[in-house]
Formats: sequence, structure tokens, C-alpha cells
Amino acid sequence: MSILIRPVITEKLSRLQEEENKFTFEVVKTATKPEIKAAVEAHYPGVKVGAVNTLIMPSKPKGRYTRSGFQAGRTSTWKKAIVTIKEGEIDFFSEV
Repeated sequence: MSILIRPVITEKLSRLQEEENKFTFEVVKTATKPEIKAAVEAHYPGVKVGAVNTLIMPSKPKGRYTRSGFQAGRTSTWKKAIVTIKEGEIDFFSEV
């Protein structure tokens, strides 16, 4: 099973990539910082990881109006890892 689930790409995180060389991934909830570091270096050859910061993203209430009335629910919690790269380059769009 892979530690990295997917890269997270938003406008704010794209600015972090350009200015501070930080990349963000959604990771398995039980992953530790050393495991995340090893997974990034293994998945992207030529990349050296400087630091890893992790956050557990809380669930949010969601709802929508349907024909049968208001349907309420919540998003699931997930873990986000912000990885600072010392050297090398990560191109997320080369895999698409």
C-alpha cells in the first residue's frame, strides 16, 4: 500500500510551491513523518526532502437540497503532509 494518496493542488498551495519549494500531499492517516519522507524520495527520484509537516484535516458539514428535502452529511477526515524540498524538482503534471 502506498503512503502517498494524491497531491493536493490549489491556488494557495501552488504559490507555496513556487515561492518556498513546498509540496502538499494527501497521505494515509497512520503515516509517520519518516515514512512520508521515504515515500516522496522513492516516488520522485532525484528529490531530497528537507522537512515534513503534517496536519489532520477535520471533517466539515455538507448539505444539499434534493427533491426529498435537505440531505445533511459530513466530509471525512484526512491527513495532509506539507513536504519541503531541499533539491530537485517535482512535476505533478508529467504523470497526467
